[in-house]
Amino acid sequence: MGRFLGGDWYDLGSVCTVGAATTGSQRAPGSSVPSLSLTGGTACGAGSLSAEAMKINQNTVLQGKRVTLVPYTSAHVPRYHEWMQSEELQRLTASEPLSLEQEYEMQCSWRDDADKCTFIVLDTERWSGQACADEDCMVGDVNLFLTNPEDLTLAEIEIMIAEPSYRGRGFGKEATLMMMSYGVRNLGITKFEAKIGQENETSICMFKKLHFKEVAVNSVFQEVALRLDVSDEERRWLLEQTNHVQEKNYVELTLPAGVLES
Repeated sequence: MGRFLGGDWYDLGSVCTVGAATTGSQRAPGSSVPSLSLTGGTACGAGSLSAEAMKINQNTVLQGKRVTLVPYTSAHVPRYHEWMQSEELQRLTASEPLSLEQEYEMQCSWRDDADKCTFIVLDTERWSGQACADEDCMVGDVNLFLTNPEDLTLAEIEIMIAEPSYRGRGFGKEATLMMMSYGVRNLGITKFEAKIGQENETSICMFKKLHFKEVAVNSVFQEVALRLDVSDEERRWLLEQTNHVQEKNYVELTLPAGVLES
């Protein structure tokens, strides 16, 4: 996930093919992505009806060919915390290390914030074929953020493939497409933005292949802003790219793989 630094965003959507965003990039205590205050709920599990739109994925699993997206739960925190001890990921996500306790608190916050939608990215083959626990199949995360309280159809997208052995194999691309499709179909998103470090040519190239256009360059933060406006044509294309995706209900801790209600 992304973290707010100095009044601007650092890309995360870049650790993916070589990386892109991460849920944990909210890292440093007190410096997480700012909330749009769409809900009055603050305690874990609390919230008002206005928060429901971005939180409807709490019981959702999206199963694709390479990746499966599941909600970010407390069961995923230890592995996520382990990832974020990496100096490379800290650098790519503009993050500072958190204690395990702080990571649990952050997961709770991200789960209940009204302006964020987060999925953990799993390896579909391992997860479905071997019925392994979610945490043993984790490869990254993908996120949507509402960044403009005046336009709730605009979302920033971030993708991180944290496991090096999974980069450059199409996992980041499929996870991004699945999240975009979910945002369009379920959250009413019609515009996507991605902010990526200028040196992260792999991720910039990936987003351009997904029809994003470069719209700005921030020389201070050395990042590129890309945007996609979802026209009717783009919507049809996006849904065609993800028509293989199966949506299921997530049952936390009920089964080793966490799911299986269609």
